[in-house]
Amino acid sequence: MKVPFLELGRETEEVHAPVSRALEEALRESRFTLGPAVGASELAWASFCGAGHAVGVASGTDALALALGAVGVGPGDEVVTAANTCVPTVAAIVQAGAAPVLADVDPRTGTLDPASAASAVTERTRAIVPVHLYGQCAEMEPILAVARARGLSVVEDAAQAHGAEYRGRRAGTLADAAAFSFYPTKNLGALGDAGAVVTDDGEVAERVRLARSYGESTRYLSVTRAASSRLDTVQAAVLAAKLPRLAPWNERRRSLAGTYLERLAGTDLELPAEAPDRRHVYHLFPVRTPRRDALRRALEALGVETLVHYPRPVHKHPAYADLARSDGALSVSERLSAETLSLPLYPQLRDEEQSAVCEAVLRASS
Repeated sequence: MKVPFLELGRETEEVHAPVSRALEEALRESRFTLGPAVGASELAWASFCGAGHAVGVASGTDALALALGAVGVGPGDEVVTAANTCVPTVAAIVQAGAAPVLADVDPRTGTLDPASAASAVTERTRAIVPVHLYGQCAEMEPILAVARARGLSVVEDAAQAHGAEYRGRRAGTLADAAAFSFYPTKNLGALGDAGAVVTDDGEVAERVRLARSYGESTRYLSVTRAASSRLDTVQAAVLAAKLPRLAPWNERRRSLAGTYLERLAGTDLELPAEAPDRRHVYHLFPVRTPRRDALRRALEALGVETLVHYPRPVHKHPAYADLARSDGALSVSERLSAETLSLPLYPQLRDEEQSAVCEAVLRASS
């Protein structure tokens, strides 16, 4: 049996009817920029997260950059974040005009190590960006304690954490602001790039609203200098149509993850660790082994497609080589990049397909 890593067409088929109705309504209104669906989607997403405000923008990267700007980050500032993340995290920091500073991660969860983050703080540091990775929130309380002690802002990179929880609170409500991506592969995805900034701070939300549309307080009146990063009406309509399915989709992800954890428990793979104070929504299901590349080849030969998240830490990209730190300060991130392999997991993955994946992993591990 061939098992693809992800088959988005199945989700498209599942939501075809409500998404089609939403698109028809958007076409009927023909207000394609900041139309009614944008406001409705923002209210619905803020309510889902349990936050006071959500501001739709053009992408998750823009969401993080605009959120950083809204909490006061700018040129000359430093922002501490995890080395084990996707490049868009640091690209957004650069887009905000700041300098990224990399810290290492917890070896079990892959999320930002609070002690490493604290050691990376300097007099120029203005904010910390913990990345909620693979569907699990970072260890926020000690990170927030570091920030409070140093007078720093904290902005969550929640691009992989739609519906994830930390100590009973959802991602998006754990810091000064949060950035979400709605890229099509996310737990909640649009039909293209889309994002949102979520916050309880009305002033932060208003700064993001100004920054996403030329700094305009009203049409043709710019009160601050800004570019454009609007969530278009069509994408907002799609997100609103899909949102009621997010909770059951996340439950399906958790069920699939439970099956993997049970069936692969006897292997030599290091399986994902769900911290007791967090609720994981399994955007990805990464396993770890020193023989990662050999295992991937074996699974490919058995018809199972896998992906690597991520094949190199940020400082191993040529564009960000200057962010490397000495004395093994990022050694855990480097080890994870060499050992991590993601198995297929998405709500529409069929039980028989997951069974085939498990059998292939067991066979390749024997």
